Amino acid sequence: MLKFFLSFCDILHFANWQTQRSGLNTALQWKSLALLGLIAFVTFLPGRMSVPPFDRDEPRYMQATAQMLETHHFIDIRFQDKPRYVQPAGIYWLEAICATLAGQRYWHSVWPYRIPSLMAMTISVMLTACIGSMLFGQTAGILAGLLLLSSVLVTAESRMATIDSCLLVCVLLAQFALVRALQDRRLKQPTPIGTAVLYWVSIGCGLMLKGPVILMPSLATPLTLALIEKNASLWYRMRPRWGWIIAVVILLPWLVAIGFVSHGDFFYRSIGKNFLGKISSGQESHGLWPGYYLLIFLITFWPGSYFTMRVLPVIWCQKHDLNVRYLLCWIVPHWLVFETIPTKLPHYVLPVYPAIAILTAGMLIQRKTYWKKEIMTRLWRFFLGVYRIAWCLVGCLLACAAPFLLWKLENRISFFAFLCAVVVLYLVGLATVYLWQEKLRYALLSSLGAAIFLYTGLFIFVVPHLQTIWLAPRLVTLIQNNLVQDKKLCPHTNVFSVSFSEPSLVFLLRGDVHLTSAEQAADAIQKNPRCTIALVGRREQSDFFNALQHWHGKVISRGHVRGLNYSNGRFLNISLYTADIAPYIKETRYH
Repeated sequence: MLKFFLSFCDILHFANWQTQRSGLNTALQWKSLALLGLIAFVTFLPGRMSVPPFDRDEPRYMQATAQMLETHHFIDIRFQDKPRYVQPAGIYWLEAICATLAGQRYWHSVWPYRIPSLMAMTISVMLTACIGSMLFGQTAGILAGLLLLSSVLVTAESRMATIDSCLLVCVLLAQFALVRALQDRRLKQPTPIGTAVLYWVSIGCGLMLKGPVILMPSLATPLTLALIEKNASLWYRMRPRWGWIIAVVILLPWLVAIGFVSHGDFFYRSIGKNFLGKISSGQESHGLWPGYYLLIFLITFWPGSYFTMRVLPVIWCQKHDLNVRYLLCWIVPHWLVFETIPTKLPHYVLPVYPAIAILTAGMLIQRKTYWKKEIMTRLWRFFLGVYRIAWCLVGCLLACAAPFLLWKLENRISFFAFLCAVVVLYLVGLATVYLWQEKLRYALLSSLGAAIFLYTGLFIFVVPHLQTIWLAPRLVTLIQNNLVQDKKLCPHTNVFSVSFSEPSLVFLLRGDVHLTSAEQAADAIQKNPRCTIALVGRREQSDFFNALQHWHGKVISRGHVRGLNYSNGRFLNISLYTADIAPYIKETRYH
């Protein structure tokens, strides 16, 4: 198996670890780049159609986009009847285009909304390879792309219809332009205007996606480098005197339109409450202490996390190298800023993961030439030993998670999930042995193979079949099985959900659900007993029936759904209640 990986990577120009930077043709061959893009696309593809919406952000984007298509309001973004003034409309437009091309009957299917993330992350892997090849050669570029596509965080983000994968493309396009300018500066030749235009267009598109977040990696990198070098030539090559106008022109029309439509409420909510709120305090129970991203890096960048830690002494020895210094100016400011912000989510540092992958790959391929200067203290060797053990444990836990979850939650054993787990455990164990022997080449190949097997098995044989955690699809099926078939008796059924208010249910019910209290659901049944359905959990049943105690009608349970709401960790037992409509059916037949 290992020989197969070596032969495969040799096709990608990855097996040659003796590549030197001096006198190297850094242009990545299009065949290698296309093959890398195909690997990324195939790796990110499984589970895209079979996995239900991930609560909570993904279905909010989906539902807001679906409402945009249904109402043709492409400026005013809403989730049900509430304005969704969190960021500009760029991501909603992208998802709307994909859903429209898929056809109207797929507007409430999950897969069209995940197409932008799939394409964006595939392009991000290819751009990472291009930037890596420009800085450290073709081998490093391909290796950087493989490290990025195999990381846990990238694998998760590529499968969700959220904004971060598309934002990453904008970040990488801006960095691509900066690296082109850096190469021009090294060769003492002028930077074409097209490079500067690409830089500012990327920033403008990033502003349309997530507001000022793109400014951190895109502006901080050249400005930090200028501060360290006391040389702002790279920044001036981007034509900042007039280039910012391009970014403003891209963003300004929509800002004027949303300001007019929302009467300024968009700016108050998106900047005042959302953006500044995350800086001042932890929002939505996501407030954590500094050091959080460094702590979870072991998992989020696995399997590349150990190799990054292993090359840190080499990075320190090469810190005066221009390429290394540039990448550090990309990584460090962004990382430090988000470590200090109280609100923390794993994907906030995603824009620096390509730089970490490039830096790690660039140091790995220089093992026999530049590593002679490496100085490792006993303390650092001890730390690497502990980190190596933790890295191995994470790999084993990820491998065992798939069959364990199926057995624990669904009481079933999947042969294919078990087989994938065995293969992953074997490759992780093999990689660990090679790490102890300092055979990093073989260790890296083994761990990359383990990651690809892990994600493929997880999203094909496990995640789609975890019915216990997919409450929303099961509730929708229960509702559809209990809808009144006689349209004359009930032309439209009102659904009131008391105990389950996740956005996935809203999206799967096409927004036609009321998220209310037990008292409001009981009142709705009393007012319209023929056409009202109530979803009530065991905890709220007493309040629900107390509100109905003075009603002369009768409420019947039509079934229930049990499962885990993974968003808050609560096990729920939700029953579907309707009024006994037998008297109404007799009355209708009599008349």
